[in-house]
Amino acid sequence: MKAPKFNYIKANSLQQTLELLDELGEEGRIIAGGQSLMPTLNMRLSQPNTLIDINGLQDLEGITLEGEIVKIGALTRHIDVAQSSIISKHLSLISKAMPHVAHVAVRNRGTIGGSIALADPAAEMPACALALGAIMVVESLKGRREITAEDFFKGLYETERKPNELLVEILIPVERPEDISVFMELAQRHGDFAMAGIACIAQVKDKTFKNLKLVYFGSEDKPTLAKKTIASMLGRTWSGDCCKTVTESLKEDLSPMTNLQGSSTMKLHLQNVLTGRVLRTALDRAETQ
Repeated sequence: MKAPKFNYIKANSLQQTLELLDELGEEGRIIAGGQSLMPTLNMRLSQPNTLIDINGLQDLEGITLEGEIVKIGALTRHIDVAQSSIISKHLSLISKAMPHVAHVAVRNRGTIGGSIALADPAAEMPACALALGAIMVVESLKGRREITAEDFFKGLYETERKPNELLVEILIPVERPEDISVFMELAQRHGDFAMAGIACIAQVKDKTFKNLKLVYFGSEDKPTLAKKTIASMLGRTWSGDCCKTVTESLKEDLSPMTNLQGSSTMKLHLQNVLTGRVLRTALDRAETQ
């Protein structure tokens, strides 16, 4: 299929972009990498009146470390995130997740801001953002505002960002020396949409979990922090008893969607299996840290 007719504007500045978003509202769509937008246009799942091309806004690119915060420009390509020494040193969870983001061609063009703003429930970056306690910086003609990851992701392709706002930057606290990061996902083929996945940050002492974040994706309508499952594992190590406890707590934390990737029951089972793998991996890595 071919994309529907639309107007095209190549923005020359951030100010022009914000003015266009304010004027067009929901009739305007931002295009940067276009790796998610273009297929939906061709399938006519998206039919915006105007596309606003922001690829020339170089001030929205780049990765910097300022104190204990890593700042990532929304227009930064996935490939640049994957190859960044700042990311690999201070945000190892993202480094571990990056090879799972689609395929090489997509990583070369796709942007981290596009992934987070789209809020695809099977995407890796929203889950990592939630696990790492990221803050999304959005801007409109009225100024900037910061939104925590926990508040940003609202539901299926739904975020707290308003139509006249542009995601310009992601702020992420650096991982602490005692943090252990684990990232796992299951897909029909490597690079396909995740059927189930977990982004984990853990702290382990004497083979027990002292702090833990488990963010599930691929099965829910948004990245989901499994609070009951986390609480059930604090102060404990992985064992047969814990396996039973996690199985029960996941039923309360998760409500998987049934779709072409699989049934709700199957996805809950996959997330349960992944949880055991992730927790055992975290304990193993703690022994060699």
